[in-house]
Amino acid sequence: MTKISIKETQNPTILKFEFPDFITQNESFEFKNIDEAKASPLAQQLFYLPFVKTIYISGNFMAIEKYSIVEWDDVKDAVAEQIETFVSNGGTIINVDENKTKKQPVTVYGETTPNPAALKFVVSKMLTKNAIEFKNIDQTGASPLAKELFKFPYVKEVFIDENYISVTKYEINDWQEITLELRSFIKQYIENGGTVLDENFIQAVTAKEDTKAKEFDNLDVTSQQIINILEEYVKPAVQADGGNIAFDSYNETDKTVKVILQGACSGCPSSTFTLKSGIENMLKSMLNDDNIKVEAVNA
Repeated sequence: MTKISIKETQNPTILKFEFPDFITQNESFEFKNIDEAKASPLAQQLFYLPFVKTIYISGNFMAIEKYSIVEWDDVKDAVAEQIETFVSNGGTIINVDENKTKKQPVTVYGETTPNPAALKFVVSKMLTKNAIEFKNIDQTGASPLAKELFKFPYVKEVFIDENYISVTKYEINDWQEITLELRSFIKQYIENGGTVLDENFIQAVTAKEDTKAKEFDNLDVTSQQIINILEEYVKPAVQADGGNIAFDSYNETDKTVKVILQGACSGCPSSTFTLKSGIENMLKSMLNDDNIKVEAVNA
């Protein structure tokens, strides 16, 4: 029987139900109601549940947004069981051919970040569950979309995570000159079925995440505590600003925590201030150690 894993997202109304294998190839789907979900018999069945608001299907997961009439803790196990039973009985998750003729409309809007050189383009659908950063066009083997974006002469760096693309620009252009062009390009690219991230890359990242989980178990207790604090308290706020933060190392001798900044946070004028006044103070307080220092490896 197919085993479904339940994963939380940054949005408390949306829960991910992950499959052990990919359920769609290089495509993402969003259904707002049972009529829109004709391409997915599974989604249509789930819309009979009164609390289901929106269903997203991408890669190896189905994400469900709920109405507020229930709490996820009360229904998530029953939903996972319903999905498992449906699949085990040979039900069709997504009928791609039925959906081919219909272009999937998406909305894309620009959102400012604390870094004046970076803008966050938020998309109305899930793009990936693995954050990835590209510093130049040579690194874009995993992302055809990022490769196309680097063809714009003013694009310096690209960062992709969950449902947004963060673009860092060179100084030659102001945002008011290029935002509309970038937003229109991203919208049309995704609507026409362009690949955002290659599936082989996603599988490689999943393997890497498994390795990181094993490495976590071998770390000292303080490093584990630091990682948990960064993941729970810091990363959601940083991601909301179009960036990402990752733990690099902790030196017990001089109490130095090294982190990696990505996306809008990388090279941001306010990132040093954020590191020192925000993250450093938080770690000092939560770990009850005033000697802790935080440094960005790529600052």
